[in-house]
Parts: sequence; structure tokens; C-alpha cells
Amino acid sequence: MTETASSLYERMGGYDAVSVVVNNLLPRLIGDEQLGRFSSHRGDDGVQREKQLLIDFLCSCAGDPVYYTGRNMTPTHQGMQISDDDWWKFMEHVNATLNHFKVSDSERGEVVESIESTKSDIVEE
Repeated sequence: MTETASSLYERMGGYDAVSVVVNNLLPRLIGDEQLGRFSSHRGDDGVQREKQLLIDFLCSCAGDPVYYTGRNMTPTHQGMQISDDDWWKFMEHVNATLNHFKVSDSERGEVVESIESTKSDIVEE
């Protein structure tokens, strides 16, 4: 019998672990001088909804069978004027969060690859 490799979702610790990671990442993004503008006019309810959508999206991308109910990345971010510089600032925070949780190089690579696959749908050239 062959062993099947567990999904990134399972290796990262499942839903609870993804939630903890998002709870660390979002305050970094909201508090960032450059990126905070994207959440500055949102109420608490809107921020909570975005947080839940982000958790669901990341779980889905990592191999959880959860059904992501949010919109695709392109219409979600269209018109937000997210620049390449904004993207790299966001990735700095992603990496800081991954460092905080001491995510292994293997899993880090998969997480970053998954996130970077969305760049062309999010960044406005």
C-alpha cells in the first residue's frame, strides 16, 4: 500500500492553524502605513467578513475541501489600484508571519507559490 502525501492544509495544522496565521497577518496589513489604506474605511463587520473569506480562501488553496464562497480575485481587487510595490509590501508581511510561526522551508515555498499565483489577478499594471 502506498502512502499518500498529506495536503499542505493538513501539514500546516488545518483550519485552526490557518485562522491563527490570518489573525497574525491581518493586523500587520491593517497597521501598515502603505497598505492600511485598503482597510481604512471598513467597519469592524467588513473586516471580520474579509478575514473569514481570507481564511476560507487560504484553506481552499492549501487543499481543504472547504467551499470558498468569495468572488474571484480579479473582480474582488479591480479598481483598488494595487501596485507592484503594494504587492511586495504585502509579501513582506506574509513572510514575517511565516517567520513568526517558524514555517518550514518546504511549506513556506508552497504557501508563497500559492499566493504568488494570484498576483496577476490582483496587481493593476
